[in-house]
Amino acid sequence: MSVKPTEKITPMMQQYLSIKAQYPDMLVFYRMGDFYELFHADAEKASRVLGITLTARGSSGGQPIKMCGVPFHSLEGYLAKLVKIGESCAICEQIGDPATSKGPVERKVLRVVTPGTLTDADLLPEKAERPLLALCIVSQRKVATAGLAWLSLASGALRMMEFSGDSHTVASRVQQELERIAPAEVLRGDSADLFESDLPCHVSRVPDWHFDVVSGHKALLEQLGVATLTAFGAEGLSAALGAAGALLRYAQSTQGRGLQHVRSLSTETENEFIGLDAATRRNLELTETIRGQESPTLFSLLDHCRTAMGSRLLRHWLHHARRDQAIARARQQAIAALAQADVSAALAHTLAQVPDIERITTRIALLSARPRDLASLRDGVQQLPNLRHAMQRALGDSSLLAAIDADLATPSDCLDLLQRAVALEPAAMVRDGGVFARGFDAELDELRALSENAGQFLIDLETRERARTGIANLRVEYNKVHGFYIEVTHGQTTKVPDDYRRRQTLKNAERYITPELKAFEDKALSAQDRALAREKLLYEQLLADLAPFIGTLQSIARALAQIDTLNALTTHALRHNWCAPQLVDTPCLSIIEGRHPVVENQIERFIANDCRFSDERRLLLITGPNMGGKSTFMRQVALITLLAYVGSYVPAASATIGPIDRIFTRIGATDDLAGGRSTFMVEMTESAAILNGATEHSLVLMDEVGRGTSTFDGLALAWAIARHLIDTSRSFSLFATHYFELTQLPDSHPSAANVHLSAVEHKDSIVFLHAVQEGPASQSYGLQVAQLAGVPQPVIRAARKHLARLEAQALDATPQGDLFAAPLRAEDDEDAAQAAAAVDQAAQALLDAVEALDPDALSPREALEQLYLLKRLSAATQV
Repeated sequence: MSVKPTEKITPMMQQYLSIKAQYPDMLVFYRMGDFYELFHADAEKASRVLGITLTARGSSGGQPIKMCGVPFHSLEGYLAKLVKIGESCAICEQIGDPATSKGPVERKVLRVVTPGTLTDADLLPEKAERPLLALCIVSQRKVATAGLAWLSLASGALRMMEFSGDSHTVASRVQQELERIAPAEVLRGDSADLFESDLPCHVSRVPDWHFDVVSGHKALLEQLGVATLTAFGAEGLSAALGAAGALLRYAQSTQGRGLQHVRSLSTETENEFIGLDAATRRNLELTETIRGQESPTLFSLLDHCRTAMGSRLLRHWLHHARRDQAIARARQQAIAALAQADVSAALAHTLAQVPDIERITTRIALLSARPRDLASLRDGVQQLPNLRHAMQRALGDSSLLAAIDADLATPSDCLDLLQRAVALEPAAMVRDGGVFARGFDAELDELRALSENAGQFLIDLETRERARTGIANLRVEYNKVHGFYIEVTHGQTTKVPDDYRRRQTLKNAERYITPELKAFEDKALSAQDRALAREKLLYEQLLADLAPFIGTLQSIARALAQIDTLNALTTHALRHNWCAPQLVDTPCLSIIEGRHPVVENQIERFIANDCRFSDERRLLLITGPNMGGKSTFMRQVALITLLAYVGSYVPAASATIGPIDRIFTRIGATDDLAGGRSTFMVEMTESAAILNGATEHSLVLMDEVGRGTSTFDGLALAWAIARHLIDTSRSFSLFATHYFELTQLPDSHPSAANVHLSAVEHKDSIVFLHAVQEGPASQSYGLQVAQLAGVPQPVIRAARKHLARLEAQALDATPQGDLFAAPLRAEDDEDAAQAAAAVDQAAQALLDAVEALDPDALSPREALEQLYLLKRLSAATQV
């Protein structure tokens, strides 16, 4: 809100406006007593979004000051709602003492909460990361360089990458990386606008100079405490260093302190992971269904993890399968060792008692850990010996498990400090007291004793005073208004000693205070305040004393996440009879009795199918009825391949898989109304990405390409795309289609083969066998599927009659011609011209039939029947 210089503003409002000016784009929560208040436009927005009452108080510029507030103890719940919708908030606290402040109490923003800088357990999703990402794009001549740096503040994991190319290529790659990383917030320079409209998350603007490469390089060296970045693979980068500098500056400013838990850096390269674009992640339903639900997905199926750390690592593995087969083999050997030793149940039982050590460690580093965080950490660290004991039988057969076991060594000094310092069941907040164990601090114990022993002192004093004064009904009591007092009824006041001083007169009694009682009162009432102040001081010191253990605790957290994830994969493999895949160096993909990991859990009896690719067999043309299981079969091949490279066992009797660099899918399509793209445009965009990016080591899934346009256009495109995959890309390709003309491709291209999913008709219904068999399908069973879908019977009967007519017209002994045969020779053209001169009445009928055709309105089946009809009419014109 702007205020004219001549307007009179209260000192408190002046203070608020000066703070608000520093955070113009954020909601400022301004602490006033037991409430956080919001004013002006912030109040209007918060009232609307949070559903809290909007009020007005006082005036400014002749207008009432709109305001709303939330209780201080309810703040986190409201912050969670705001952050979820992408709002950022500045939390302004009272740092001055109201008792000594002459003007407004001194206030300062101590915490900034943005979507990408969350560390509080109440604000973060338990099983997912919410990284903050900085994007720096530098364009020189026709080459664009994109630098990405991203940080999961809740874990301290800092990563970066850089790539170059023409602007279109870089834009496409940025989109893919953002889909993979899934940041909660993206930092961009004030003047940056390249790709801005396509960023799928909250964008925060920072000054352009924050992305300075030299400053970023220096900031990284200081953060990591090193003299060179060579060991991290970051030397020679430019835009990525600028992004990292902006990232660290922003994260530090939101926390109000250094990031002492950010101690390592990973530099990712393009060839490190198996490539999965946004369409593939969506179609394979790795962590989210196509409808946007959390289950049933591959992640929800495999997530038997007993810790949140394990669940987050499993999610990361599914989206970041490594191309390096050695990593997958090491994980599979660990699963085999755990299964052989039969320790899964014992490990799961122990892991269930371990808290989220990763995020607790971060909060310790940021000095925001709560007492119960430390109690949970203490209890979790105490479980490490039990965990290592359970693992012992499995260590001999796995170097990965041995390394995990070494990282799970108990940090004795850290555990000793936590056991001595933290009470068995501490209070939720330091301000409530009762955080520290007895015996940890002598001064605190003494102050507590004063406060807690007040009752016994009063009983003793009352007994002594009754004996001294002879007043049998004398009482020593306490209330919050008048403190401690001695109460004597009016009939006994003559016996009151001289050292009694009247404190209050009641209708039937007098209340007194004595020097001894006054001294005790001063000591007892201040003891509780002093004890709370002492606990606050001790707590700050405890967090400082825990800081040297941050690195060790982070290593423990990583090891716990790994063993939890491996144990979850072991549990699922044993429970569902999964097998260990063989990863080999030669190009092949052979799956025997493969099953879809998610679908087999949803139905009673799943039909297992084989899939075989080799260097001589690279494209499978899949035909068969709708609902026959083509898409399920294709997806299961991709998921089994991905699981193998994740390091998991796979749902198959056996699987042998060669090198894979990317997995592409083109399955299903919907229009993109917001982006102005039709269904067919979406389909072609995804197909273009596959044709431009697939290599001989890629796995490609293409389902019913070309169905979104006219029959002949779609058929021609599907044929050309299949030819490109066979001749140019040479990828392992699963190509499902209803264009039966394509089944001729293997005749001219030996590396292609026909398979189909079978079905049988019973009267007017159809039974899907879901079994993949060699050779093309005989028909598509469209009418039977329409009947299953509930199409009205009159429509089905009419369609059946029309189909019978079409089939009757198409009955002809002449074999079907090849639509894609080579063009006729010149001599043939001359013969055809001579034959055309001799056309009779049948030729005219042929011309009439051609004239009546509407190609854009024909289905593939109708197009085929019309071809038969034209061929019959054509035969009748032959002289």
